Amino acid sequence: MDTQSPAHDAVDAITDQWAAVRPDLDTVPMAVFGRIYRLANAMRGKVDKAYAPYGMALGEFDVLATLRRSGEPYTLSPRELTATLMITTGGMTGRLDKLEKAGLLTRSPDPTDRRGLRVTLSERGKELADQAVGAGLAEQRAALEGALSEEEADQLAGLLRRLLASTG
Repeated sequence: MDTQSPAHDAVDAITDQWAAVRPDLDTVPMAVFGRIYRLANAMRGKVDKAYAPYGMALGEFDVLATLRRSGEPYTLSPRELTATLMITTGGMTGRLDKLEKAGLLTRSPDPTDRRGLRVTLSERGKELADQAVGAGLAEQRAALEGALSEEEADQLAGLLRRLLASTG
């Protein structure tokens, strides 16, 4: 594990340029969030590749994973899924259509609301979600272990939790 920071990265180059033209600016927030954005984009690509052998991208995995972690009977309403995943209802409909066509979930009438639907993870969808979550976590674990000790990873998780909470 390499716990040394790189000497200079692309975010440093950006903040150095700002420092040259606007030395009055405190660019630490830019450095923090610039690295968070770049890290999220880099990991999205790696995790998407990990999910590809299972015939899904991150968006489809998110739906299956949300149903899987909801516990038995692995059923939620489209509204509950949309709220959890923070996507539009149109985006959710497209994902559900694709996953239902693949036999990974079913949609059925809500027995308590005749206008509503229930989305249920199929057995095949459950198995695929279990396999894919392991593959995605392996990519994430490899990234952490390549750069941080276990204690540093725990500390970073706590700091990011605190930062995220402060954003409302």
